[in-house]
Amino acid sequence: MARIQIEAPGRILYEARLEIRIGDINYANHLANDALLRMAQEARLRLLREWGYVDELNIDGVGIVVSDAAIRYSAEAFHGDVLRIRIGIANIHDKGLDFIYQVTDDNGGKEVARLKTGIVFFDYHARQTARMPESFSARLCQ
Repeated sequence: MARIQIEAPGRILYEARLEIRIGDINYANHLANDALLRMAQEARLRLLREWGYVDELNIDGVGIVVSDAAIRYSAEAFHGDVLRIRIGIANIHDKGLDFIYQVTDDNGGKEVARLKTGIVFFDYHARQTARMPESFSARLCQ
């Protein structure tokens, strides 16, 4: 069976460190996939806040919505581990982009996973996709 291929982010826009909490552990006693997606969202929100946005619902008048997601695991991670989540971007288009996350164990540096979340800009009032705000696009080039 072919595995999903997710390239490591080229240029790192942001880096976060998050500790794995007991609620992030699944029945197999390691990091759960839904928890890793929440951790990616937390890291993405921290990036947006660093860029001056309060949340994902108001990026110069529009919000974002996740249109797809993929995870490729390389190693297990456990309760108490600190993960370093590096964020880059790919596949920029007029209404969105992909955030690419490289997740490593902060202690030993081993890669735990790579993720991709495709996002599109969304006008929540009109209930339709929207163009990427120019101010956001400019941030990608800095």
